[in-house]
Amino acid sequence: MPDKVIRYKFKITIAILIVLCFGLIRTFEKQLFYDPFLEYFESDFKNLSFPELNTFQFFLSLLFRFGLNTILSLLLIYTLFRDREILKFSIFLYLFFMIALFGMFFLILIYYSNGSWILFYVRRFIIQPIFVLLFIPAFYYQQQNIKK
Repeated sequence: MPDKVIRYKFKITIAILIVLCFGLIRTFEKQLFYDPFLEYFESDFKNLSFPELNTFQFFLSLLFRFGLNTILSLLLIYTLFRDREILKFSIFLYLFFMIALFGMFFLILIYYSNGSWILFYVRRFIIQPIFVLLFIPAFYYQQQNIKK
């Protein structure tokens, strides 16, 4: 019994530290990342044109942020489930969504100058760890069904 308690305390502590890291990324986003859309989307952007940006620097910044969130998300998933198959599947999903979201983001940015709302939501999926909020309950549900 004491081993189980220690193991769960360790899991909970690691999970809390990872969630705190997500919070730190969000708190210091203006200092850590080049993102002219932070101020753009805080304003009344419906009638504004997209801000001027250094595309290469912006892409690297988005990729860096997505990468940080992905690594933390994968660590959280592995910490909670300790299952390599779930981890491999999660890596595949993150790679798939990275390609799809970055492709959509830059297509909207280049070809749809009036698509600010859809750009807002696609960007939100890139810069926020939303997928982990979807994956954890799904993997938990899957594990519960397998146990039945």
